[in-house]
Formats: sequence, structure tokens, C-alpha cells
Amino acid sequence: MNNFGKLKDLVMSLEDDFSKFYDKQNAAAGTRVRKGMQELKTMAQAFRTEVQNTKNAGAATAAPAAKKAAPAAKKAAPAKAAPAAKKPAAKK
Repeated sequence: MNNFGKLKDLVMSLEDDFSKFYDKQNAAAGTRVRKGMQELKTMAQAFRTEVQNTKNAGAATAAPAAKKAAPAAKKAAPAKAAPAAKKPAAKK
């Protein structure tokens, strides 16, 4: 949950710069917004990777315990006879 707090803090720290850029057309604030959004993108990717790794580690741990006995093998259906090959048409 610490990651969510970091994410919120970053977004909230950009609030003033967003206001200055959009309301007052302050170009320097726009640069700070772009920099902050790049940090947000990097942070989001790191969090996505962490979540995926945690999920995969949990699935790997739970998978052996969750395995059930394999179902009995089904009997193969009898093979059907292949259709007879067509004879070439006789020449006249």
C-alpha cells in the first residue's frame, strides 16, 4: 500500500503546476508537469512489474497445492475408414 501513497503524493505535488500551466499559461510550469508525468509513467511501470511478479510468485506457490488428480484418460474414438480415392475419369 506504500506504493499507492507514493503515487498519490506525486499526483498531488503536480496540482499547482497544472493550475499554473493551464490557468496562467506559465510555460515553466508546463515543463514541470511534463517532468512529473514522466516520473509518474516510470513509477507506474515499476508498480505494474512489481504487481505482476507478486501475482506470479503467489500463483507458483499456490499451484502445487491446488492441483487435483488428473482425470482418467479418455478412450480414443475408433478411427473411421478413409474415403475411397476417386478414380480418374476415363478418356473418350
